[in-house]
Amino acid sequence: MVLYFYPRDNTPGCTLEALFFNNALESFVEMGAQVLGVSTDTPESHQRFADRHNLSIILLSDPSHRVIEAYHSWKPKRIFGKEVLGTQRDTFLIDPEGRVVEVWRKVSPRGHADEVRTALSARLAGT
Repeated sequence: MVLYFYPRDNTPGCTLEALFFNNALESFVEMGAQVLGVSTDTPESHQRFADRHNLSIILLSDPSHRVIEAYHSWKPKRIFGKEVLGTQRDTFLIDPEGRVVEVWRKVSPRGHADEVRTALSARLAGT
C-alpha cells in the first residue's frame, strides 16, 4: 500500500501530487499496491476534488488527524509568519503484513509518484 498524506484538496501542490499518483495508478495496481491519499478534508471535499480532476485514487478523510498524527505527519508549519499545526506531505510504503518499509518526508509533488513506484518495483524485485 502507498499511503500518502497531503494538506488540502484542490491546492496546487496537492492537486499535482494527486494527479501524478492517479496517472501512475495502473502500474501500482499491476504491482499489487493500492494508493490511498489522506487529508483532514471532508469526504464531500474529497468527492468534489476527485470529480473535478477525474481521480481514481482513494481519498480518505481524517478530520481529527488521528491517523495523520499516528504517522507523525501532523507538524508545525509557518503560514504568513504564524506557526500552525498542519499536515506535512509525507508518503509511506506499507508491505502486505502492515509494516512500513519506506518513508518519504516533506516530499515535493513533482516526480514523487515515480520515486515511490521505483522503490516498490525494486522491493518486489528483491533489490
